[in-house]
Amino acid sequence: MAKKIKIGFVGAGWMGSVQMKRLTERNDTEILALLEPNKQRGAEVLKSLGLSESLLVSEYDQIVNNPKIDAVWLVSPNSFHGPQSIAAMKAGKHVFSEKPCATTFEDFLRQIELEKANPKLITFVDYILYFDSMEQQLRDMVAAGVFGQVTQIQINYRHPVNIAGDKVWKLNKSIMGDAIGMGINHAISVMIFAMASQAKPIGVYATNMPAKVRGFEAEPIWNIMINFDDGSTGFCFGNIDNGNGYDAYHNLFGTEGGFIFESQIDRPYKVRYWSNKITGGKWIRPLDKQNSGDLAWPEDTTTPDSGNVVEHQTGTAVGHFIECIKSKTKSPLSFVNSQVIAEIGWAAQMSAVLKQPVSLPLDWTKASKFFENLL
Repeated sequence: MAKKIKIGFVGAGWMGSVQMKRLTERNDTEILALLEPNKQRGAEVLKSLGLSESLLVSEYDQIVNNPKIDAVWLVSPNSFHGPQSIAAMKAGKHVFSEKPCATTFEDFLRQIELEKANPKLITFVDYILYFDSMEQQLRDMVAAGVFGQVTQIQINYRHPVNIAGDKVWKLNKSIMGDAIGMGINHAISVMIFAMASQAKPIGVYATNMPAKVRGFEAEPIWNIMINFDDGSTGFCFGNIDNGNGYDAYHNLFGTEGGFIFESQIDRPYKVRYWSNKITGGKWIRPLDKQNSGDLAWPEDTTTPDSGNVVEHQTGTAVGHFIECIKSKTKSPLSFVNSQVIAEIGWAAQMSAVLKQPVSLPLDWTKASKFFENLL
């Protein structure tokens, strides 16, 4: 029987409890410890999963210093991701981290350095929309040239993140970090992976606004323009302050076609695209078989139209990380492989303050000085 991957888990809130459930559904993983400051909730989650309350630990050191634990799973509040992942990597453990991977530029740099210095370690940042089947379709279509050369792409992330109850920490800038890391980076990750077969980002220009509806200390409203090395341009409207549901609007335009996704309308009409190569230049709706015929997508195609983690591809994301460990294969979402997504977030923060474009890849020396002076 193959050796099970032993997990030290941190954070049994809404998202953490779902990911723990996905782990317990597998026969190749075992949770050895849970760090959850709310002991009652931790015990309840363990009981609901058929696990012993004895797995609860009171200190993070009990996880990183446990030689039986292979991987650390971080679903703690944002500001803990950096320090906890760094400690885990120093202890030789694989790391699954919720996004953002870090809320300080210093921690981000250290993560990259540690992964490069320890190539056997598997790391992962949970940009979960990577696993959405519509997003996979879009990536494949761009790579196949269905839309010709993409010249313009817009991906939004406007969603009033949950601050109820013990999630009120998101209002605190020292814990949440910035709004891009809190959620807007989902849109950035979708854009970068959609464009990856065609172009690389080379610059960022961004503006932001303070909170208008709820009490966020960090600016929750962002407008981010991304320039690519082939001359194409991306744009993201981001807002975690308020909204009417989950706005993950996509609009892609190329020399041979276009693609639109509207997250807030009825399913048959959510996706439409045209292509000179495939549809003869006509718009079709691939989620509506009556409209699209042989070009209809499978009925189980998922779309990114909810902030509910239960409805996301959590099982796929969990399985991907575990399989990366087993196969000793780096994930495209590792700290290093996804670093451009984080760098766009840092560049956007710099641009908003400096009121000028910031080039990519980031000059780490200049960026370090900028964020040191910002403190």
